[in-house]
Amino acid sequence: MRMERIVSNEMEAMDEGEICLRPQTLKEYIGQRQLKENLRVFIDAAKQRQEALDHVLLYGPPGLGKTTLSYILANEMGGKLKATSGPSIEKSGDLAAILSTLEAGDVLFIDEIHRLPKQVEEILYPAMEDYCIDIVVGKDSATVRSIRLDLPPFTLVGATTRAGDLTAPLRDRFGISAQLEFYELSDLEKIIRRTAHVMNTEIDAEAVHEIALRSRGTPRIANRLFRRVRDFAQVLNDGVVSKSVAADALDRLKVDHLGLDSVDHKYLKGIIERFKGGPVGLEAIASSIGEESMTLEDVYEPYLLQIGFINRTPRGRVVTEKAYAHFGYVHHDDLFSFQQNDQ
Repeated sequence: MRMERIVSNEMEAMDEGEICLRPQTLKEYIGQRQLKENLRVFIDAAKQRQEALDHVLLYGPPGLGKTTLSYILANEMGGKLKATSGPSIEKSGDLAAILSTLEAGDVLFIDEIHRLPKQVEEILYPAMEDYCIDIVVGKDSATVRSIRLDLPPFTLVGATTRAGDLTAPLRDRFGISAQLEFYELSDLEKIIRRTAHVMNTEIDAEAVHEIALRSRGTPRIANRLFRRVRDFAQVLNDGVVSKSVAADALDRLKVDHLGLDSVDHKYLKGIIERFKGGPVGLEAIASSIGEESMTLEDVYEPYLLQIGFINRTPRGRVVTEKAYAHFGYVHHDDLFSFQQNDQ
């Protein structure tokens, strides 16, 4: 059985308590300052006109707050949130059933919207543009007919980690499109302090900084690491999270000072040691370390690109000098010679 990865930005079973940590309003939401300011304007304008908020597309790596923002949008607009995901809507009738339960001002959140089946996606087009859906009923040519159902004004919030996989007709129907970025260190520290307050845990400022440093710019990982550090503090330090306890706990969890874990080490060292630092194709890397190429591309690589440890080139992935230095390797322009430092 495969263990859950502590620094994975995908939602895991261990994150079930995350819902209680979610902010309810834009004012409570930490980070993504530019996006928040823009959404504030769009929400206030829609309220003043007494209209539904325009449809919103949120994209970016997992764990940055797309689902949380959808809850906030529903709260700010005074409507209810109905949440589903692209893979769970298999037939057009499933989507029609969801749409028919919406009331004026409600928010429909579809996670992984890029995975909607084509026939379901086409039902969305008139729903988004004209607030209506056409349903075909009947079993044969003699009885088949189309029925148009009017829908109340609603807001569709679509979330995706792969904006490039969205079809152009669907992407063009979103009036508001926003990319979520990795979080600044100061914002992660605020999130960790808020989590500690909600969980009634005493934590030092240096411990907050230590956890934030290893959180890969992702609130979900920050909250997950905090919960594990809190466990160590409860057993070893009477529940007080100090810098020494936090550093020791994170070292035991094999999360280094940049937030890289054993999987990242395996990925990077695999390219350096097996492929002389690259360039190497994604499929070759995936086969060499036993991971799926899509998982590498969506889960592992965004952060490694963000911190400048790898480059994507037309010929494949290349490990940078920063990654060599991190592992104590000496980088040479000659791709076929490298040696490890004695450090």
